[in-house]
Amino acid sequence: MKRNATAVWTGTVKDGSGTLTTGSTTLNDTQYSFKSRFEEGVGTNPEELMAAAHAGCFTMKLSADLTEAGFTPTKLETKAVVSLEDGVITSSHLTTNASIPNIDDARFQEIAKGAKENCPVSKAYNLEITLEATLS
Repeated sequence: MKRNATAVWTGTVKDGSGTLTTGSTTLNDTQYSFKSRFEEGVGTNPEELMAAAHAGCFTMKLSADLTEAGFTPTKLETKAVVSLEDGVITSSHLTTNASIPNIDDARFQEIAKGAKENCPVSKAYNLEITLEATLS
């Protein structure tokens, strides 16, 4: 399986702007710029997209691993925060809140840790990955 996205940029880095389009067109000429990346401008940015990819991948892996272990999650919600420091993407911090009947916290933590370490996006990122996992 292969997925694709295209970036188009015009102008200088600070005054220019760009668009991102994914093969599925979920992002379709989606705006990004210096301001949306480093300030509070309208549009997306690479770190936000990395965070979305990591949150989505981890949550799907956690669901798969829980199901394989015999648990049926009612709801899994994950936020990923990707940090950019001095021009380097340094970390991704996952915070997940889960509603899962009939699981104790120790087993949940074990499964969540495995999902963090083994989701394909975690494996692709060469950065520190941390996790806070809470049962509700």
